[in-house]
Amino acid sequence: MSGTSTPLSTTSTLSVPPSPTLKASSAASKAALLSASAVIEQIAAKGSSSSAVYIYDLAEQAGFGTLTKSWSKSDASYAPVVSLQTRAGAGLSLVGRLSQGSSKDVTSAAALTAYNTPPGLAAMTQSLSYLPPPSSHSRLVLQVPTVTPVGERFSLSPTLAPLTPVLPLLPEHFTILLSAVPQESVDLAALAYRLTETHVIHIFDHFSATREFGKVSVPRIAGESEKLTLKEGLSQIGYDFFDYVGDKDAQTVIVGLNGPLLQYVKAIASRTPGLGVVAVRVLRPWDEDALRAAIPASAKDVHVLDDVPTEYAQGGLYLDVFSSLLNPLEPGPTVKSHRITPALNLEYTTSPSTLASFILSLVSPLAPPVSLEDQAVKKVLFFSTPKSSLSAVPRLVEQTFLPHTNISSRLLTDYDILSKPGGVEADRLLLSTKEAEKQFIPASLVLPLGPDSQNVADFLAVLDPTLLKSHSLAVVAKAGSPLLVVSNWAPAELVSNIAPDVALTVREKQLRLCLIDAVKIASELSTGTPSQRDAIQNVVVLLAFLRLYLGKGATQNVVLKLAQKGLGDDIQGVDLQKIAGEVWEGLIELQVPEPPADETSSPLKHFEFNAIAVETEDGETVVNGAKLGSWHDAAKHILFPSAFTPQYVDDSVVEYEHNTALRPEVPEQTFLVTCTVNRRLTPTEYDRNVFHLEFDTRGTGLKYEIGEALGVHGWNDADEVLDFCSWYGVDPNRVITIPVPGGDGTKMHTRTVFQALQQQIDLFGKPTKTFYSDLSAYATRQTDKYALQFIGSPEGVSTFKKLSEKDTVTFADILRRYDSARPGIERLCELIGDIKPRHYSIASSQAVVGDRVDLLVVTVEWLTPSGSPRYGQCTRYLAGLKVGQKVTVSIRPSVMKLPPEHTQPIIMAGLGTGAAPFRAFLQYRAWLAQQNIPVGPTYYYFGSRHRSQEYLYGEEIEAFILDGTITHAGLAFSRDQRQKIYIQHKMREDGKDLARLLLKEKGVFYLCGPTWPVPDVHEALVDALAEFEGLDPQHASTFLEELKEEERYVLEVY
Repeated sequence: MSGTSTPLSTTSTLSVPPSPTLKASSAASKAALLSASAVIEQIAAKGSSSSAVYIYDLAEQAGFGTLTKSWSKSDASYAPVVSLQTRAGAGLSLVGRLSQGSSKDVTSAAALTAYNTPPGLAAMTQSLSYLPPPSSHSRLVLQVPTVTPVGERFSLSPTLAPLTPVLPLLPEHFTILLSAVPQESVDLAALAYRLTETHVIHIFDHFSATREFGKVSVPRIAGESEKLTLKEGLSQIGYDFFDYVGDKDAQTVIVGLNGPLLQYVKAIASRTPGLGVVAVRVLRPWDEDALRAAIPASAKDVHVLDDVPTEYAQGGLYLDVFSSLLNPLEPGPTVKSHRITPALNLEYTTSPSTLASFILSLVSPLAPPVSLEDQAVKKVLFFSTPKSSLSAVPRLVEQTFLPHTNISSRLLTDYDILSKPGGVEADRLLLSTKEAEKQFIPASLVLPLGPDSQNVADFLAVLDPTLLKSHSLAVVAKAGSPLLVVSNWAPAELVSNIAPDVALTVREKQLRLCLIDAVKIASELSTGTPSQRDAIQNVVVLLAFLRLYLGKGATQNVVLKLAQKGLGDDIQGVDLQKIAGEVWEGLIELQVPEPPADETSSPLKHFEFNAIAVETEDGETVVNGAKLGSWHDAAKHILFPSAFTPQYVDDSVVEYEHNTALRPEVPEQTFLVTCTVNRRLTPTEYDRNVFHLEFDTRGTGLKYEIGEALGVHGWNDADEVLDFCSWYGVDPNRVITIPVPGGDGTKMHTRTVFQALQQQIDLFGKPTKTFYSDLSAYATRQTDKYALQFIGSPEGVSTFKKLSEKDTVTFADILRRYDSARPGIERLCELIGDIKPRHYSIASSQAVVGDRVDLLVVTVEWLTPSGSPRYGQCTRYLAGLKVGQKVTVSIRPSVMKLPPEHTQPIIMAGLGTGAAPFRAFLQYRAWLAQQNIPVGPTYYYFGSRHRSQEYLYGEEIEAFILDGTITHAGLAFSRDQRQKIYIQHKMREDGKDLARLLLKEKGVFYLCGPTWPVPDVHEALVDALAEFEGLDPQHASTFLEELKEEERYVLEVY
């Protein structure tokens, strides 16, 4: 089948169709086993649909866009891809692209496409108001997957609350489509590219429906080039602006945006007399007449479900409905608003019964409960560890039922990367008759996984037995249902390792606990490669599943025939019948003894959906938009855009020779690294440009220790160099030979004038006093000569100081000011000297990130008294780096070192970019914890002006706090309140702890950043030692001085 991965390959269940080939629809065309999300990407990414696809980071973090990038790289028929970050003004790139008008990239046959999530779209909306009017030559299509992190645990939710405040800002020439069912999502995605004279936003359920693997047909809209109006297009594919379900004489009507929760409400309405539901499929343009026609004349109460950011916000949908039904001349239904906050949305998603109770209460306080349980739908749940050897089992089970045309299947895979190192994978598989699938309810609501989810699964399979010790899994199983555990543990060992609460649940529900040792069976049947044995393991689990799933009718022959339809007779050279025989003998049903009454265990965890994974064609696993070296890295770094990708560091790598050709004038060893990331961290409108850099060091031999500094050998601005050459009258392409500084005069290197002035000579640096004296010898005007001699003399010290510190003049400025002094260019280079490397604390731990080095930099900019702009030479160079650009660097040792004992407490205080070395500290301590190496308390203090603008690496810091890497954090944002708060204030609040850690527990204190807080920080620690440990101030101050000698009071200030 085209576009479908082989279940027995080593690609696992994360595999996604390379690029589904969509052909013209026909009654005979067969549906492919795909996710609708992949089909939407394929529709949008084709060159016939899009002139370019702009993929914003939030979309890729939601698992949407990775495939488009992969296809664009490998197939010229797909549109080019532009990767962008979501921040204020994010939509201006789209405005600029469409404003080009006659651009060769914008053709009559294609629109400009962008991917972003609801929060991302909210950030873009204000910019979108500047879009040019749509036309067949200039149109924008936004594909918006509804996935939004919610709450402290970053649980993913389908809420549209971020859009509520900004939708009124959208210009009138936007069409907003909402889809909730896989086929509907594909149809509306295709329709978006057929609409002329309008920009389109298509919002679809990526939380569940479009990520489910099932049988999705090609778009039902006919033709490819015909342009349609919105009404024509909807009519052609059988949809309306509004979709009504329920009692035709309903007195209570619920109106909501088309989405997963409303699909559930529609199912309730179809079973509840007096209740009707209107799903809004087209939000803009709003059609009042169509809404009034959709609502029965019998309606007395209309309840509007509005996704809102807070319970105090007013939703826009309520205003639309209220204004449509308001008729001063005739009495109409009462319109009531119900605000669904993100937290409430998450509660309804994980506990649909709560939603059902709320909906029924709107009909009548005495309304009887409604059961959506359908005996024709069998709900199977698999729990495993991501990328394990058994990851393919759920997909294999689903594909086993494919040959049976009367059976429908849907598979949804979710991940929890916070509750367990390495993550937890949950696979929901729904098997049903075709008839039962006519009313679609998302798998996430049919088989909910939340703290209150109980008795929802007909079959539970646990492919990693350790989960039975850490997670509350058995509660989701229905009474008397099978619980299949795959493990190489002996029966007694398995029973003893089950958490007491889980054992009690198994007994109370009388679950059929069965054990199969897939590893043992596969090893006995095959001596092939590990991947071949893994394939056999998957088949072993499949056969064990079928035997239990089919129940009393499961004879060995029946199970074998069912498996053979999908697998054939031979698995990796082993007869399937032989495997079935071993499974029949090896499947054991266990009895779980009642746990002792006094036996207790740690509180069990619940599965929380907080990550989406996609596997590309080249085998890379992308989780929440980040490429993973290991699933164990996920909880720390994958929820956030600034996450790093750890790589394995091979300590046996050979030593690399010093390449003196890089910078022959530099004595220390230098390395040529490649810029891979240059990302601004502060908003563009903020007056400080703080940015994050990543450099690829592979093949260079560069090694660094935690806390060391990276010396960057920056370049001067090319335009300024050329401007100087023009003024100085020297040909920039002329070749010159310059002595290597510090040598004996015999070592020389040859470069063009431009290369020398851009890459080596500190032309825009600060002149020394000797430069004035040396330059005076070349002045031809007496006034210039005397002035230069005076500035370079002892008597001219005040003038020199004014020029240097107040006017901040450069070598080039002095040459222009005293322009009669013009030494030859070779001599000028010797007089000025070389650009010194600027050193920046390294913001990464090589043990964690591998062949990579990260920096945190703030650009240095100021105005001279005359109003001329000045720029820090190296920060300007770094800020302008392009991805792929080479940079010469070196390593310098630093005083910022972790203590020798991992259990020693550390107290870190960083201001602004002073947070850089502490990011490396935190990465390393988190890595140690993953290796089960004990680490001591970790206190982190950070200060900047505004939390919303300058909380550097804030998302990572919050993750470190969440998982316990940071024991305590003191965050001081000085200008977020009337009274300024600095880190010393936060330290005073924790004085008792800090004094104890330093005096009694061998703690180490670090301060990194500007010099101004040093006295205040010192005073805060002295006062803490005096107040809480009884030291007099003088003794406390002496104690801190002694800590400096012990390298336990470390300052790196500038």
